[in-house]
Amino acid sequence: MTMKKVMTIAGSDTSGGAGIQADLKTFQELGVYGMTALTTIVTMDPKNNWSHNVFPISTDILETQIETIISTGIDAMKTGMLGSEEVIKIAAKTIKENSLDHVVIDPVMVCKGEDEPIHPELNEALRDLLVPLATVVTPNLFEAWQLAKTGPIKTVEDMKEAAVKIHELGAKYVLIKGGSKLQHEKAVDLLYDGQEFTLYESERVETTYTHGAGCTYSSAITAEIAKGKPVKEAVQTAKNFITAAINHGFKLNEYVGPTMPGAYRKYGAGRLESE
Repeated sequence: MTMKKVMTIAGSDTSGGAGIQADLKTFQELGVYGMTALTTIVTMDPKNNWSHNVFPISTDILETQIETIISTGIDAMKTGMLGSEEVIKIAAKTIKENSLDHVVIDPVMVCKGEDEPIHPELNEALRDLLVPLATVVTPNLFEAWQLAKTGPIKTVEDMKEAAVKIHELGAKYVLIKGGSKLQHEKAVDLLYDGQEFTLYESERVETTYTHGAGCTYSSAITAEIAKGKPVKEAVQTAKNFITAAINHGFKLNEYVGPTMPGAYRKYGAGRLESE
């Protein structure tokens, strides 16, 4: 049997819950072969409240990683933590020069608080250089607000407004992840294809063990697209996958709890509604 091959350009989470570690676990669970181009290595300090330290990989090394992967032939790719405008440009160049057409952009942004990005110039580069190349772009509420240049997103109607604006940037599909801050009784995600909206709903899970959820979700979409699934079906499977992963998240230590990518295979999807 020939396995589908996928590439992730993202950071390495030393604690194992997010980044390329989450990507590879998800790829494995969904039956595709994952390859990684590391942009950064992130470590955590157990002596200082798990504070994060970020060690960027040189762009020369990043480019040789990508060259290695591209030479094998890939069926889909995703991006995660990119870290600099130069790295964003490398990702965009890779997509364009190799005519890659199954591309999931997870526009990872870091905010200072509720509504202020740490590196607004990187958000602009993501918006201008990568979003237009996306088959699917997968922002959370904060990221969607930054890309759409609207106000804070609190309702499904706000999500729809932002999705239209992001789609106008050039992405074929926009998936806005609702998360816990959305004013809705369910865990709601919204997909927009330029013509219609599709809501994916599941029961809310009251947990703090959600580390890596965004990476896992976008990785699951990437895996399913690589296998030839239509985007709406790929998102449905990914929603099932992340719902199970969050339902079975666990405590890693006193600071963090990751989701469990193996839960979908082991326990099933759980309750899910879509319309």
